[in-house]
Amino acid sequence: MKRHLIFILIFIAVTAADAFGQQTSMRSQQPGGRIGDSTPTDTTASKPRPKPSAWTVSSPLGDHSKSTVDTMLYNIQRRAVASMASDAYATTGTLGAEGINMIFLNRPSYGTFIFDHSLAHSLPSLAKFKFYNVYTPMTLLSYDFGGSKENHLDRLHAIFAGNVNRNIGIGAILDYNYAKGAYTSQAVKDFTFGFSFYFNSHRYDAQALYYHYNCLNKENGGITDDLYITDPAEVQGGVEKVEPKSIPTRLTAAHTRLNGDRLFTTHAFKLGYWTEEQVNDTLVRDVYVPVTKFIYSLDYDGHHHHFINTNTAQGSEFWANTYLNPNGTDDNTRYWLVTNTLGVELLEGFRKWARFGISAYAQLQNRQFTFANYYPVPDLTEEQAAALTPLPEGFSITPRVNHTRLAVGGEISKRQGEAIKYSARAKFGLTGGIKGDVNLDGDVSTRFRLFGDTVAISAYGGFANTSNSFLFSHYISNHFAWSNSFSKTTEIKAGGTLTIPWTRTQVTIGFRDYANYIYFNDKALPAQYAPHIQIFSATLDQKLRFGIWNWNNTVTYQASSEQSVIPLPALAIYSNMFLDFTAFRVLRLNIGVDCDYYTRYYGLAYQPATMSFHTQHEAQVGNFAFCNAYVSAHLYKVRFYVLWSHVNQGWFSKNYFSVPHYPVNPRCLLFGLTIDFAN
Repeated sequence: MKRHLIFILIFIAVTAADAFGQQTSMRSQQPGGRIGDSTPTDTTASKPRPKPSAWTVSSPLGDHSKSTVDTMLYNIQRRAVASMASDAYATTGTLGAEGINMIFLNRPSYGTFIFDHSLAHSLPSLAKFKFYNVYTPMTLLSYDFGGSKENHLDRLHAIFAGNVNRNIGIGAILDYNYAKGAYTSQAVKDFTFGFSFYFNSHRYDAQALYYHYNCLNKENGGITDDLYITDPAEVQGGVEKVEPKSIPTRLTAAHTRLNGDRLFTTHAFKLGYWTEEQVNDTLVRDVYVPVTKFIYSLDYDGHHHHFINTNTAQGSEFWANTYLNPNGTDDNTRYWLVTNTLGVELLEGFRKWARFGISAYAQLQNRQFTFANYYPVPDLTEEQAAALTPLPEGFSITPRVNHTRLAVGGEISKRQGEAIKYSARAKFGLTGGIKGDVNLDGDVSTRFRLFGDTVAISAYGGFANTSNSFLFSHYISNHFAWSNSFSKTTEIKAGGTLTIPWTRTQVTIGFRDYANYIYFNDKALPAQYAPHIQIFSATLDQKLRFGIWNWNNTVTYQASSEQSVIPLPALAIYSNMFLDFTAFRVLRLNIGVDCDYYTRYYGLAYQPATMSFHTQHEAQVGNFAFCNAYVSAHLYKVRFYVLWSHVNQGWFSKNYFSVPHYPVNPRCLLFGLTIDFAN
């Protein structure tokens, strides 16, 4: 009943937004701006409206990166399957649960707040938050559901975008995910919402976004015995069939709450000059050409990690150490960061000789870490106090820590034209914990004609010698405590992509070299590996099509010079075979089967108390195919799908674990619907 009520409320909100959009779209069609700065209305009336566009912004200067509007039919069914978050994804369970990308070059690096690393795929971020420029208000409403009463999945996702006029745009997002999970104590309840605003004019630009997320995840610690999956008859006295919800798990009274807020605003004042532009033989209009931008950005980023376990018997068996409270775990860690940035940019293209842009900035950061659970527990008996694990030798921590840091940076870039585009960026830490940090990176791309089509080549490279997260060095909780003095980590990266359109081929190659690499070791503690580690990766993306028959394949080869520190499957394959055709002239259909597969390796284990993935050398995972049969369709403004997930469960291998002791979800029927309410 609750999910249906939420759906109704969202539908009412969407209807109201569309009503607002109808009014604003009428206003946005009226000419405005400087006299002579717009094409006459009798000229534009006969032209079709431009398609909506989207972009993301980056810190610190709010630079735009072109993005896409979600209107594709292909692979919309993957959004409901946890293990399909990438071509090879290790997941602890249901949609929205913790996981990690097994394709190393696609894996995000650890940020300052290390707890959000395992939920990076599900959480909003500055890089994923989109701004839209739409000529008619747009609302995209998606609903995914399926499973039985015991393992039901409900996910509601909504995007709204509208233009008040040609200069002002607003937007909003909402994402609610409630999944009970296929196994015991595996439920997930995630809620995200956000808003965006932009104003663009001749001399002044402003962009702002805010989002909030709240993730509540049950933590079951994995199943007690893998035989419940691989050979249930052995642990059930000859009974072959086992219900997933009846499989015992190591934890039943533990959960994680992760929430956060992000506010990013950027303002740019542009200096330039007016010039005349010839529109046609009879019409000339005035155009403002910006030369220099002065930029100010404000970025607030706040996070909170809360872990609770109320079953002390399970806790003492699951964790080797208890430092603070033998009666249960109630860990709290908070973090906030405020970044102020001042920058100046000389723009590309304001004169013919200005073939590139150049920018420079100074950045001041203030941040705070709080370990709210670090306090003496009252009312402990002498016996209970004596049973606590002594803190590690040399351990030292302050419950609340404040840092102030100053950095400078700059960029040279060429983003206009087709022949060649490039950018080169540099950032240097001056004070605080980042003193001496160096971060250099760049990229270049070009396109050229070959055999009647355009071939694209891009390459990137970089060098970084940077400090690691403060939480890798200092942390206190009920079951984990450490005080480390780690050296800066050095990273060298290089890679490139070749795209051949007429053969529908894309080849991507990447290389990483690390020194003083930080990782979580077999004891789930941060450790530093001083020698160099090299990672090589090569991916072939090949699409085949004959009539309505399609076969898309992505094959990734990976090699790690130190598998005990960075374990990776040597081979990862994603394959999708489907029919793509139009029925009854209006119904676009995709009917097919997709699978992913990766070779066997010592996969990373998951530690729920710190939400970390750590090395282990006891159990191997992989060497099984995870296949889904699906039908997806597009009819006018509606896209929908029917998905039979893990259709091949138990056919070739019963050892379907992507994380040790966490089996992937069993066979399940799922449905999804997306409606475009654009006016």
